[in-house]
Amino acid sequence: MSRKDKVVGLSTYDPTIEDSYRKQVVIDDQSCVLEVLDTAGQEEYTALRDQWIRDGEGFLLVYSIAARSTFDRIRRFRDQIVRVKDSENVPLMLVGNKCDKLADREVTRDEGALMAKSLRCEFTETSAKTCVNVERSFYNVVRMIRQARDGGAPQPKQPKKKVCTIL
Repeated sequence: MSRKDKVVGLSTYDPTIEDSYRKQVVIDDQSCVLEVLDTAGQEEYTALRDQWIRDGEGFLLVYSIAARSTFDRIRRFRDQIVRVKDSENVPLMLVGNKCDKLADREVTRDEGALMAKSLRCEFTETSAKTCVNVERSFYNVVRMIRQARDGGAPQPKQPKKKVCTIL
């Protein structure tokens, strides 16, 4: 299966090992380029994680509702972000993924909400497979970044840029 299958949401599903994405979107009438580095929490990337955190402006802490071990690592990732950024006020959202797998649930929605409250961040559940709340999660973090950066004041509209697609 190609990466294109995953991006367009066909019925096949390819779990992420590590990947990066760049996408231009318009959020609240303002153009924005999302640069997403998805490490899937892989331990082999631990040495690079501090640099990725330094470069990041906002973060989605994602765990699988069907794998308690991923939930149990969330606080450690959040603590690393706070340490590297040297701030408790980092645009951050807790995301319980795979909400389409209700029969396999190991982490309750209430546990996720309580964890988010203790981390002082927003919370949602998503499904990357069925595209539930995924876009909303990214957009919410962008709004948090804007709020932290400039109080969320709208920036003047910029002329539309031409887009080049490379296949």
